[in-house]
Amino acid sequence: MSETADKLRALGLAVIETEQQAIATLKKRIDKAFVQACELMLNCKGRIVVIGMGKSGHIGGKIAATLASTGSPAFFVHPGEASHGDLGMIMPVDVVLALSNSGETAEILTILPIIKRLGVPLISLTGNQASVLAKAATVNIDVSVEKEACPLGLAPTSSTTAALVMGDALAIALLEAKGFSAEDFARSHPGGRLGRRLLLLVRDIMHTGDQIPTVGPTATLRDALMEMTRKGLGMTAIVENGQLIRGIFTDGDLRRVLDKQVDLHSTMITTVMTTHCKTILADCLAVDALTLMQSHKITALLVVDAQQTLIGVLHMHEILRAGV
Repeated sequence: MSETADKLRALGLAVIETEQQAIATLKKRIDKAFVQACELMLNCKGRIVVIGMGKSGHIGGKIAATLASTGSPAFFVHPGEASHGDLGMIMPVDVVLALSNSGETAEILTILPIIKRLGVPLISLTGNQASVLAKAATVNIDVSVEKEACPLGLAPTSSTTAALVMGDALAIALLEAKGFSAEDFARSHPGGRLGRRLLLLVRDIMHTGDQIPTVGPTATLRDALMEMTRKGLGMTAIVENGQLIRGIFTDGDLRRVLDKQVDLHSTMITTVMTTHCKTILADCLAVDALTLMQSHKITALLVVDAQQTLIGVLHMHEILRAGV
């Protein structure tokens, strides 16, 4: 490794070390002020309005997004825009969460009197406990750092990391206090992989009606193969008396049967089918169906109702296509 490479690596490690120390210091800040801030947000009848300028604004936007996605309605308001009309977005039932490392950000101080006049609880995250913002806040949380990771001490680095971590601590504390579940999280992320895994049901993607390959117990092996070819799912169910399942015949069963050189025209399907086949209820999660298929090394499941009557077929392809 060259001298330049060694220097770059050392600088990178120094940044991480400095920011680790800043985060470690926050443990002492999970105190009465932190609890009071959580209580204010838990009791909020409206929304949590997050404000911040510059890099603090970027962190504030992320904190607002995390709060909103974990069960605490929140949005970000740019303080510069707030003084030009957006302040009307803040209602008396809301709580304001303001981020400013110096606690003296001009754009925030400009709207501070209006926030106070509304009687809105104000939570501040500052690095200066003697600042105007910290003193005006209903509760101030100390997110000060010993030094920035920037060697010039100018670029917000450790300070923004500390604010972000404290914001995460607030959001997750609220999540736990509200009993917010994985299912709740999925409902606010329906387009994501987690949403699909926790919300998609077997009934949403199963084949139904005429798409279900079925033959009766008097069918021959040839009849079953013709039905499998028509429906294209690599299997057929054997049913009687209104879709009561007798068994299943799959591509795997076919390979085993062909090794025995049986006659396709005379062999009854009931003599070569698999009985006691795996089934699943339509209201089960698709991810549970996938787990069942993987554990038994099968590619299709018969879907049944509470009376164990066949109502659908779920193939592995549909699960994969749905992105589960």
